[in-house]
Amino acid sequence: MKSYLSLVKFSHTIFALPFALIGFFIATLQTNISFDWTKLGLVLLCMVFARSAAMGFNRYLDRDIDLKNPRTAVREIPSGVISPNAALLFVIINCLAFVGTTYFINPLCLLLSPVALLVVLFYSYTKRFTALCHFVLGLGLSLAPIGAYLAAGGSFDLIPLLYSASVLLWVSGFDIIYALQDEAFDRSLDLHSIPVLMGTKNALYLSTFLHVLCAILIFSASYALYSTYSHFNILLWVGTFVFIGLLFYQHTLVKADDLKRVNLAFFTTNGVASVLLGGMIILDLFV
Repeated sequence: MKSYLSLVKFSHTIFALPFALIGFFIATLQTNISFDWTKLGLVLLCMVFARSAAMGFNRYLDRDIDLKNPRTAVREIPSGVISPNAALLFVIINCLAFVGTTYFINPLCLLLSPVALLVVLFYSYTKRFTALCHFVLGLGLSLAPIGAYLAAGGSFDLIPLLYSASVLLWVSGFDIIYALQDEAFDRSLDLHSIPVLMGTKNALYLSTFLHVLCAILIFSASYALYSTYSHFNILLWVGTFVFIGLLFYQHTLVKADDLKRVNLAFFTTNGVASVLLGGMIILDLFV
């Protein structure tokens, strides 16, 4: 179990999960929707199954590439801890579990479940032919808030869509920073990424620009919440501005000539930002 949790980097679920919870709880503010613990549990299971399928498939598909990269050669498949066939079976089980779980949520989620799987699985192919791979990853994680909103019983609405767009830009931006570690390696194997396409310095500029747009969307989503519902006040804004602050703080950690703190910028800063934003919004809702 420990090996499979490591295979899918289960701790990285922390990025999109708070946004899924935001989407779910916003939906419960609609007058025709009541809070349902069972449905919340199903949403959480969907998050785990979809992400496990996506990460497991990524590790399976990249196993030969990972073996050649000193940074990734210790991962479970290239190091022999988990066999490729076992990893593929793990992916299939999680895909089936994801679709099966959506059946118990509502017909719309069941109908859209193959689309969601297609997006999150397709990401693993993209670095083989396009530098836009970071945006496909962002698109996959951006399904969390709108997906959870629909699962709770809501229809397509502006506020969860704003949060989804924010996640797309946020994830794309920090994945570009993460990809800086492998710029030389990716170029040597003719793999595609923004750092390979634009170089380190320009990639950091683009990442900053994406996070500026993200900050604008996050602020807009919070303002829409504040204007639409009377439940929100100071905690909403605390979470919003802390998220925006940490968004830009990560850019002070990584320089074109100093990538030693990429992991701090990637995981710690973004994980804390996501948890604080989601926690403050949900807490404000109940307080």
